[in-house]
Amino acid sequence: MGVRVQMEKMKCFGGSLSLRKSLIFYIAAFVMLALALTVVTASICDRTVCGIRESYPVSGEKYYLTNERGERLGEGAFIGNVPAVLTARDERRIALLEVLPTAAAIAYSVSSIIAAVLLFYRNRLKKPLAGLRAASEKISDNDLDFSIRYDRQDELGELVRSFEVMRAALADNFSEMWRQVEERRQLNAAFAHDLRTPLTVLKGYHEMLLTSECEQTREIAVTMGRHLSRMEAYVDSMSRLRRLEDMEPEYEEVFLPAFLSSLEESARILCVQNGKKLYLNNGASDGRLSVDRAFISQVCNNLMANAVRYARDAVTLSFSLQDRGLLLTVADDGKGFDPDSVQEAVKPYFTQESDRSEHFGLGLYISKLLCGRHGGCLKIENTADGAKVSAFFGGDKYKK
Repeated sequence: MGVRVQMEKMKCFGGSLSLRKSLIFYIAAFVMLALALTVVTASICDRTVCGIRESYPVSGEKYYLTNERGERLGEGAFIGNVPAVLTARDERRIALLEVLPTAAAIAYSVSSIIAAVLLFYRNRLKKPLAGLRAASEKISDNDLDFSIRYDRQDELGELVRSFEVMRAALADNFSEMWRQVEERRQLNAAFAHDLRTPLTVLKGYHEMLLTSECEQTREIAVTMGRHLSRMEAYVDSMSRLRRLEDMEPEYEEVFLPAFLSSLEESARILCVQNGKKLYLNNGASDGRLSVDRAFISQVCNNLMANAVRYARDAVTLSFSLQDRGLLLTVADDGKGFDPDSVQEAVKPYFTQESDRSEHFGLGLYISKLLCGRHGGCLKIENTADGAKVSAFFGGDKYKK
C-alpha cells in the first residue's frame, strides 16, 4: 500500500511539472543512468585487464630471507620483475578494453539523451498532440459535437483547455448563426408569401385603371404595371432562392459526349439569339461521370446568360476534367468585372446595372450555391480580353 501511495505522489508531482522542467528532469535522470553505466563498464574493463595480466606467471630473480643457519624463510620475492610477454590475442583484448570505457561513455550519453527525448514525447506530448490533431480535423469537418480533455497542469494542458473553450465558443456561435439563418429563411418565405395577396389586389386595380378614359390615368397605370411586374419577379426570386438552398444533388452516371453536346447546343442557341459567336474548347469529350445534370445545366445557362449580356462579339465555352470532376469555364470579350466588385459579384441581388427591372443579380450567386452543393466552387476573374468564370463540379466517380 505504501509503494502505491508513493507512486501516486510521484505521478502527481510529474504531472504538475512544466514541459521545460519535465524535459530537464528526464534528461538529468538518463544522464545519471548513463554515468552509472559508464562507471560500471570502466570497472568491469579494469578487472578484466587485471585478470588477463595476472594469468601470466611473474618472471625475474627471486630473493629469499634466511636465518642464522642459512635456512630460507617464506616464499621469497621477485626483485626487478621482468614483464611477461603477452600473446597477440591478449594484447588486442587489453587494447580494446582500455578504449571501451571512453566509447561506452559516448554511446551511453547519446543513447540516454535520445531515450529521454523519446520518453518525454511519449509521456508528455504524444497524447495531447494526438487529441488536438483529432479535434482540429473534426472542426475542419464542421463537427463540434465533442470535447477534449487533458488533466496535466503544464503548458499543453493549458493549451488543451484553451482549445476546449474555443470549441465551445464556436459551437455556441454556430448554433446561433444557424438559428439566425433559419429565422432569416423563414422570414423571407413569410415575406414572399404575404406579398402575393396585396400584389394580386394591386394588379386588379392596375387592370381597372388601364380601362380608364383618362389618358393620364392610363399612363400612371402603365408605370404602375412595370413596378408591379418587378415586385412579382422579386418575390419569385426569393421563393426560388429558398428552394435552391434546400436542394441536394442527385448524382447519376452520364455519358459525357452526349451531355456536353446538349450544353453546347443550348449555349449556341443563346448566342445566336443575342448575335454573338460561340467558341468551344472541349477537353472532356470521353468517359462517364457521376454528376447532377440539373445543377450543371442551370449553372451553364446562368454563366452563358451573363456572358452574352456583356460580350462584344464572342463567348468561349470550355470543358475539362480535373480532380475527378468537371470544370466548366465561360469567357467573354466584354469589358470585364469592375476590379472593386469582383468579390462582390457572387452576392445575392448584386448587379452593376442601373436597371433592375429584369436582372436582379442572382445568376452568379445561384451558380456559386449550386457548385458548392455539388462539392465544387466558383471562381471569377478578369482576363486581358474580358471576363472569365470557372465552375467546378466534384464528380462522384469517373470511368473511362
